[in-house]
Amino acid sequence: MKTSTRTFNRTFADRNLGFIRQAQTEQPASRVGFLLLEHFSLPSFTQALDVLVTANLIAPGSVRVHTFSHNHAEVMSDLGIPIRPDTPLTDIRLADLDFLVLCGGLRAARTVPGWLAALLRKIARLPITLGGLWNGAWYLGAAGLLDGYRCAIHAEQRTALAERVPHANVCHDALAFDRDRVTSASPSGAFDMMIRWLGHGLGAQLAGAVLDTLDGDQNKHRSVHKPQQPKVSKPLREVIGLMEANLEEPLNPVQLAQAVGLSIRQVQRLFKDQLNTTPQKYYFQLRITEARRLIQNSSASIFDVSIACGFVSCTHFSRSYRAFFGHPPSQEIRHEL
Repeated sequence: MKTSTRTFNRTFADRNLGFIRQAQTEQPASRVGFLLLEHFSLPSFTQALDVLVTANLIAPGSVRVHTFSHNHAEVMSDLGIPIRPDTPLTDIRLADLDFLVLCGGLRAARTVPGWLAALLRKIARLPITLGGLWNGAWYLGAAGLLDGYRCAIHAEQRTALAERVPHANVCHDALAFDRDRVTSASPSGAFDMMIRWLGHGLGAQLAGAVLDTLDGDQNKHRSVHKPQQPKVSKPLREVIGLMEANLEEPLNPVQLAQAVGLSIRQVQRLFKDQLNTTPQKYYFQLRITEARRLIQNSSASIFDVSIACGFVSCTHFSRSYRAFFGHPPSQEIRHEL
């Protein structure tokens, strides 16, 4: 018997974008380069890099990452861990980039060498976005590339940058995204910066999938990066919390309504108005999504997963799984444990 295809509503779409094999588009890979300065902030660099590496895990080949240094030499990070760049710093290599990020740090020298200022000015004449991590904005400003731009820099150098580059708008935020200048002042700002750049260059779906994968506290990002995500009221959050805590033995509509002091009709209205779905559909998609995560990331048997996610029949579970994901649970890719 042929199983009809089912789709997730918006609430669950991004959660299931990751690890779903989709046809590769003809869109060329975005190219991002990191220019490492001596004593650069390793936490900021790794936060930014993690976003891009995860994007490639979800959508293989979507981003190409290069690391550069002056004279292609090994660079010491602020944590005393050396990083060896993988790409020579040449005009040909740089011209291929879409985004060049200058990686600074608390102890990075404020003196801007001539080679760096000249290089940045040359890049500024190309259709390449320029970015800075930690105090990367300092070097962009010293090269005369922040006039009329909003920028972010670590608090230690905020006042100094405002004095040195009076025509720049030095903000107090951890992230500044202004046209072709993108700067961040902290590791968390570096994470936000790359998520936003990813959404701008490769689409909100991929950025949302990366965010869902990496970030455990997503509320602060959702209003910024995913304005289409509906706001959820406190009563509805309570209902969803009950659903998430009761996957193995799903609560019925009466139990859910009574637990939050509402009528069944009121609960249905909350889901319809705020998530454009029904409680039953939401609960089911929550369970099937969690089942997939368990299969991908544990050694549990298909039977045990089905029971853990509230499916009393393995046949029903397999049929539903195929309807949503295009293949039975037995063919799901399991990540190495």
